[in-house]
Amino acid sequence: MNYSSSNDWSLRKSGLRESFATGDHVGMSRRDFVQSIATTGVAVGTAAHLWAAETKSGQMLYRRLGRTGEKVSAIGLGGFHIGVPKDEQEGIRIVRTAIDRGINFMDNCWDYHDGGSEIRMGKALRDGYRDRVFLMTKIDGRTRQLAAKQIDECLQRLQTDHIDLMQHHEVIRMEDPDRIFAEGGAMEAVLEARKAGKIRYIGFTGHKDPVVHLRTLEIAAQHRFRFDAVQMPLNVMDAQFRSFEKNILPVLVKEGIGVLGMKPLASGAILQTSAVTAIECLHYALNLPTSVVITGMDSMKVLDQALEAVRTFKPLSKAQVAALLSRAAPAAGTGKYERFKTASDFDATARHPEWIG
Repeated sequence: MNYSSSNDWSLRKSGLRESFATGDHVGMSRRDFVQSIATTGVAVGTAAHLWAAETKSGQMLYRRLGRTGEKVSAIGLGGFHIGVPKDEQEGIRIVRTAIDRGINFMDNCWDYHDGGSEIRMGKALRDGYRDRVFLMTKIDGRTRQLAAKQIDECLQRLQTDHIDLMQHHEVIRMEDPDRIFAEGGAMEAVLEARKAGKIRYIGFTGHKDPVVHLRTLEIAAQHRFRFDAVQMPLNVMDAQFRSFEKNILPVLVKEGIGVLGMKPLASGAILQTSAVTAIECLHYALNLPTSVVITGMDSMKVLDQALEAVRTFKPLSKAQVAALLSRAAPAAGTGKYERFKTASDFDATARHPEWIG
C-alpha cells in the first residue's frame, strides 16, 4: 500500500500543502535517519509559546497542533481518569465543566476501563459538546482486521461519526511499528478509515523508551508517511532518565509533528518525592514545545488544579528550569518514579495480548 498520500481534507481545511513525500527523511537509511536526528539543530528548550503559535482566550491557552493547523487547548483532559469516578454523572460533569472552561482536547482509548471511558465521554459529548472539542482516541490492534473493528467500536461508544485524531496505542516494543506498517497491518485500516471520513489525523503513543519512538518514526519514513501527532511522557523526571524530551522532542519540532505530552506528574509518583509541586510539574511540561499536555482529571479539585496551572503559566527562564531539574534530579536517575518505563505495570497490551492480535 502507498502510504504517502496526505490527509487532503485536513490540508485543505488548514491551508497547508507541504507533503512529507518530498521531505528529507523519505526512503533514507537507518544511518542517515539517525544522523539527521543528531543534527536537527532544534533546541529542546524552545519555548512552547514560540513553537506552537500560542494564543489566549479567557484564561485558556491554545496552541497549534503541529502542521495540522488545528487550535487545541494547551491542557488536555486525560481519558483514563474520566473512567475512575464511581458515579458516571460525576465523570460527565468533569468533562463538561472542562469544556465550558476552555479545554477542548479530549484524550481517550479503546481499552480504558474496558471501553467505559469512551462510553462515559460519549455521553458527556451529547447536547452540542462534541462540536466544541478536538476528540482523540487510540486503538491497540496491530492487524488490519482488528484495527478496523476497534475503530468502529470507538465511534459507536463515543457517539460520533468521526474521530479528530486516531492514534496507535502503546507502541512500546521494537516490533510494534513493523506490525503496524506491515502488509495487512493496522495502518491499512487506519488509512481506509481516514479515506472514509471516520478519522481526520493519525498519530501514535508510547511510554516505554524513546528508542521505540525513533524506530517508529524511522519505519514511517521508509513507508513515505509522516504522523500528524506523537504522544509521550514529558516531565521533570523524564528529562533525566531515558529522556523523550532530549531524544524525540527535537525531531517532532523539526518535522512539525504535534507534540502530545503525557504523564506530567508521572501518574502522581513525582509528588511522592516532595521535590516539586503539581503546579510546578504542569508548568514544566507547558514550558516545553508541546501542543497539548494531557493530564488526568478524576475530580473537580484536580480539574481546578490543571486550570490554575494554565492560568498562572508564564514561560520559565533557563534558571527556573535548571532549578526544577536540580530539585528532581536525586529521585530521577533510576526511573523509580517513572515505572511506566521500567516495569510492566502500565503495559495493558502486555496483560491482554489479544487486544493487539
